[in-house]
Amino acid sequence: MSAFTWPPELSAAGIQQPAPGDQVAAAVLVPLFLQGPEEEPHVVLTRRRADLRRHAGEISFPGGRRDAADADLAETALREAEEEIGLERVHVRLLGELPPTSTFATKYVIHPFVGAVPAGIAWRLSPREVDAVLELSLSALSAGRTRTQIERRGITFETDAFVVDDHLIWGATARILENLFERLRAGGSDDRLALA
Repeated sequence: MSAFTWPPELSAAGIQQPAPGDQVAAAVLVPLFLQGPEEEPHVVLTRRRADLRRHAGEISFPGGRRDAADADLAETALREAEEEIGLERVHVRLLGELPPTSTFATKYVIHPFVGAVPAGIAWRLSPREVDAVLELSLSALSAGRTRTQIERRGITFETDAFVVDDHLIWGATARILENLFERLRAGGSDDRLALA
């Protein structure tokens, strides 16, 4: 199906971990699927509700902080995806983990887990958290990589971002996407994955 197969290990062996401190462990799921006759790889993202206290209206992967009941961070990612977008764990085949990504303002260290999901899932959005589910092709994301100016809390700054149509993806989510593309390039992939 593809010239690229994700490494089978689920551990982050060989990945530099952030320095210990007061960072909060969190995990996200990076759901990928193939769509259409060309089996083009797509990623699933969420747009957070505009009235939320933190990260209002921002685009992110489904995920959140680790609960005490979670056996590990992979379980956190799966639980959060189920809660936020109705993605049942039985429909996810974990493929691997990307490098942890720290947030600057909120002091989270996010552990991204990549998972293959079937195309055509009917998403069930959490009305408390999620405004929309976005299914964006990796090729459109790659073509939309840019630098842009953003203003937050009265401060204007320049940052790496991905822009697809009217969707602006920046911050930790953009860094996770960049790590995904880097992993794909390192594997000799043309953005196609063995997801079947």
